[in-house]
Amino acid sequence: MSPPQKGGIVFVGSSTIRRWDTALYFPDLKIINRGFGGSDMVDAVRYVDRIVIPYEPRLVVVYSGDNDISAGWTSEDVAIQFERFTRAVHAKLPQTRILLIAVKPSLLRWTQIDRMRMANTMMRAYCERDDRLAFIDFDTLMLGWDEKPRRELFVEDGLHLTAQGYQLWSAVLRPWLTSP
Repeated sequence: MSPPQKGGIVFVGSSTIRRWDTALYFPDLKIINRGFGGSDMVDAVRYVDRIVIPYEPRLVVVYSGDNDISAGWTSEDVAIQFERFTRAVHAKLPQTRILLIAVKPSLLRWTQIDRMRMANTMMRAYCERDDRLAFIDFDTLMLGWDEKPRRELFVEDGLHLTAQGYQLWSAVLRPWLTSP
């Protein structure tokens, strides 16, 4: 078995990434999914040399943060770890673009939404200062008329996405993944 081609797209992050069947939603793209359950932004930093650098991707898609907040990390901690991740990637792959998916609202962790949104605000501001970084926020798309998370987007645990949730994310992400 040969290693994946360089110059593709690497997805990293928590179980929301791990559970994403990227081959199903993006069959035309070369995506390497390196998400793993229970991970947080510190793990993305810790393992960057194993889960990103060897593939020399043109684009890294990152989703992490809700496990961090749930474990008691502050919004600032999450933002700092994201900055460390980007610096670690760019130290070895300066041309690689990084697309951050904002911490999502969820039924299970709705009581922590203010801290999640604060982390998102800080990470968005950081992304806006570097043309190699982009920020995608699904917050309003995932909320219903009552401004709470839409149940149909979540499996029974209230945290992980249903097929409908992944369809939404995939449709929004596709233009970012296919742009040169």
